[in-house]
Amino acid sequence: MTLSRRRTLRILAAGLAVPLGVLGLQSTQGLPRPVRWHGEALGAVSAMTLWSVDPARASRALRRMQSEIARMEAIFSLFRPTSELSRLNREGRIERPSRDMVEVLDLSRRIAEASRGAFDPTIQPLWALHAGSRAPDPRLIAHVLPLVDYTCLTARRSVIRFGRPNMAASLNGIAQGYITDRITELLGNEGFESAVIELGETRVLGQAPDGQPVSIGLVNPNAPARILSQVALADAALSVSGGYGQALPNGTGSHIFDPRNGLSAGSLSQVAVVAPKSALADALSTAICVAGEGAAKSILSTVPAARAILTRPDGTSVEV
Repeated sequence: MTLSRRRTLRILAAGLAVPLGVLGLQSTQGLPRPVRWHGEALGAVSAMTLWSVDPARASRALRRMQSEIARMEAIFSLFRPTSELSRLNREGRIERPSRDMVEVLDLSRRIAEASRGAFDPTIQPLWALHAGSRAPDPRLIAHVLPLVDYTCLTARRSVIRFGRPNMAASLNGIAQGYITDRITELLGNEGFESAVIELGETRVLGQAPDGQPVSIGLVNPNAPARILSQVALADAALSVSGGYGQALPNGTGSHIFDPRNGLSAGSLSQVAVVAPKSALADALSTAICVAGEGAAKSILSTVPAARAILTRPDGTSVEV
């Protein structure tokens, strides 16, 4: 079974992610039938495919998953003024945060430490600075950089708070993965054995109904309408980071920033990480995209079973 993987780019809408391989499974006698949902999660084009011998039960489960996605968006959305994340950024602290927020920030700190700050959840001031139509003055970047410091973010069950005024967090590099994990695990707990969840990141529950891994197509970062290679997934997650997905309005780079210098990262065109969970793959792919090829092996060593496919600007690739 083959699906195409996208991040930010609307490949689903372009039709490249139509799961042609599974269409034939609908008519294969004795195999579960696929039930699909398409929508959005945290601004990303999203899809869920769930296989079941009882399509009505699967449809009911997917409706419940939509409610869970909405609950998570009320925590992690940067664009909802009432979300937990928006309140934290506005007020500098939140009392009695949700368990989900604390878990995501705990994992964020773990990956930040493993990557020596290449991944940093407090990156939002840099994004706000670069979001304008003109490239920011280097002096402004130098002024904002001290606000990007994960060590100044405290996350406890009782309170989450920033250690400096005007700090802000963005969890775009990990929250979509966390939501993907949550939905996958809920479906598994309900007894489903085969699903592909794409909520900004991709995770496969079990394998395809024919007993084979699910084949996910990686886009070519130099020609994003084309497929570069395939990754086979079974009970695993995939995250892809690449600057080609979203250019800055001022034309100076991409949305993936290096917290150490305040500029867009560009030493790698694309980083695809396979890991046991989507949140891990999500954060690791961002960290390696920033830190570069030389740091990839060290960063991956902190997560057992994680591996990466790195694509360089010249189009060559290496597996780590």
